[in-house]
Parts: sequence; structure tokens; C-alpha cells
Amino acid sequence: MIRLFVGLQLPESVRQSLAALARPLPRTRWVDRENIHLTLRFIGEVDDGAAADIDDALARVAAPAFELSLAGVGAFNSRGRVRTLWVGVEPSAELHALYAKVEQALVRAGQPPEGRRYSPHVTLARLRDVPLDKVAPIIAAHGGLRLGPIPVARLILFSSVLGRAGPVYTREREYPLAGGAEDDYADLAAEWEAGED
Repeated sequence: MIRLFVGLQLPESVRQSLAALARPLPRTRWVDRENIHLTLRFIGEVDDGAAADIDDALARVAAPAFELSLAGVGAFNSRGRVRTLWVGVEPSAELHALYAKVEQALVRAGQPPEGRRYSPHVTLARLRDVPLDKVAPIIAAHGGLRLGPIPVARLILFSSVLGRAGPVYTREREYPLAGGAEDDYADLAAEWEAGED
């Protein structure tokens, strides 16, 4: 069995900026810089056959490359207790269209549909029973945060292994989007080949 999710890798400069927001907080685990990403769709544990079907379905997703921007810091909380501290994503029709195509591909591959509305965000920290008033100063200090535009040129299928020190993410496969950097190189190569007589 392998635990999978589909996401977008953020540039190193963006991950460094987000990792720099970490502050000492009780019962808080900040996401390691190398693990900071934007999840498109969590899949969960699947067997090798299902993983192969997912890979095949994602390879057929056709969507254009685009740019997105991150904006503001917020928290998911329940009854005044924070569970997750996150950075928001500015509204993006292209991101939601890509999410919809990934969702359709996964359902075609035999995965159950996602029951929740997609709420794009980048997780900064996971908290255990921390009162909102302890986190509010961080949210207030970074409410005006803006990062971007960030190029999105590929989808990534990640595996996730949970451990005592936190999850370890591995990029299993990458799927280029149309017009991304890979397409630019392909166009150049085609031009060079056409020029050779």
C-alpha cells in the first residue's frame, strides 16, 4: 500500500519565505521547508494496481500552465482551538479548473469523489489544542503577506510516509501542463531539428 496525494511544488524561494514565518508555539509542528506545497487532492492509501490507474489517469489530464499568488495567513479552528495555520491562495479560475480536471481523472480511475469543497491553502503548521488567541498575533502580523506570481507548470503525484518526526513526501511522478517550461524546451528542440538540413 502507498499513501498518495496530488499537489503543486512551490519554488524554493517561496518555501524559504514561508518557512521563515515559523515562531515558537506550544504543541505546534511547523511544516519542514522541503515539505511545503499546495495540495490539490488527497487520495489516501491505495494498492499498486490503483496507484497505476491513478498514474495513467493523471497523465491524461490536459490543462494549461498558469500562475498563482499566495495571500494572507489564517487558521482552521474548532471551538476556539486552532488545528492548522495556513497561507491563503488568491482566487484563481485556472487553479479551480485544474482541481476539477484532477478530481474527474481520479474518479475515472476508481477513486471515491471528494466530499468537501476545495479550499486551496498552503499548510504552515499543525497544532494540537492551541487557543486561537495564542495564534492571533501571527495571523495579524502576516495578514498582508503576498507572494507571487508563482508559475505552475506541472502536477505532481506525491507519496507520503508518516513518521514520528513528521511526514516524508516523495515526488513519485510529474505531469507537465501545456505551455509550461517543458513545452518551451520541446518547441526549441523542434525548431532546431527543423533547421537541420
